[in-house]
Amino acid sequence: MKQQRNTKQRQLVLDAVRARCDHPSADQIYLDVRSIDDRISRGTVYRNLNFLVRQGEVLQVKLPNTDRFEGQLDKHYHLLCTECGAVCDVPLPYHSDLDKQAAEKTGYTIERHRAVFEGLCPDCRQKKI
Repeated sequence: MKQQRNTKQRQLVLDAVRARCDHPSADQIYLDVRSIDDRISRGTVYRNLNFLVRQGEVLQVKLPNTDRFEGQLDKHYHLLCTECGAVCDVPLPYHSDLDKQAAEKTGYTIERHRAVFEGLCPDCRQKKI
């Protein structure tokens, strides 16, 4: 396998993801990186995001209609506001026993499971009152 060098652009993308706690989209990361290096292209940011996900340095959070990214790599769950689209972490422990149960029932080797809870965030719920 070809050794991949750590480029300045890749480091900018990684730093941009790690600097945010709001699970940014690829476009949001692009805008953050672009504010530092106005010569970087959207394609370069997207390629580096995909590379960082494959290398396990960034987590891709798959959501309906979009993907988000984060630097927190531990196994955990997410909340998605169905009104404003905000994403946050769920303060519940990860249940690895579900991985074991699924493996036993299916014969698969399970690496992890992902759960996204959907509902209204407190701000959107308050606006509806």
